[in-house]
This record gives sequence, structure tokens and C-alpha cells, in this order.
Amino acid sequence: QVQLVESGGGLVQAGDPLRLSCADSGRTFSTYAVAWFRQAPGKDREFIAAISWSGSNTYYRDSVKGRFTISRDNAKNTVYLQMNGLKPEDTAVYYCAATLYYTGSYHVYEYDYWGQGTQVTVSS
Repeated sequence: QVQLVESGGGLVQAGDPLRLSCADSGRTFSTYAVAWFRQAPGKDREFIAAISWSGSNTYYRDSVKGRFTISRDNAKNTVYLQMNGLKPEDTAVYYCAATLYYTGSYHVYEYDYWGQGTQVTVSS
């Protein structure tokens, strides 16, 4: 069983950095591909970035390329999302999700496990 817990969200100013963490207490986390999604009020949940189980492959939506970096430390059962140059339009609840089969998938329905989300608010 995978239980994901996000942390690191908060209120920041435009241009500031923030690092989100997604941790799991289980022993199989390192076998899962993991992704970050976000959902702003009134909008659909959207894909942000994904990383393969080994960390050797990463995927990003175009609007965050060059600003966000996804990484993982399997020894700590944790995936990170480093966000630099934050913009007000990055304001959303950020979720991490895990899948055994669909590395790099953009689709919400292909992820089996989800965290509870962490709020990121970027003021202008």
C-alpha cells in the first residue's frame, strides 16, 4: 500500500522559490513512477511533472519547463518538486500521485495513489 503525504506548500511572492515534498512510508515506493499535478479553483487537475521509478527519466508540462525540477530520493521514499520563478498563475493545490505502469503519463486516471494535496499561493 502506498500512502502519499505532500508538504512544503505555502504563501510566497512572485519570483520566489518553493520546494514541495511527497513522502511515502511504505517499502515499495521506489518501484512507482510519481507525478505532480495541480488544481486551481474552478479548473481541472493538470499534469505538472513526472519521474520514473529510477529517476532517470523526467517529464514536464511546457509552462513549467526551465522553472520546475522533479527529483527523487528512493532511500528516503521521497519525491521533490523544486519550483523557481513562481508566478501568480502557479497558485493551486499541488498533488503527488503514483503509478506502477504509466511512467510519464499526463492522465489523472492512470494514477492509482494520491496525496491529500498542499496549497501553493503566489502573490503578485
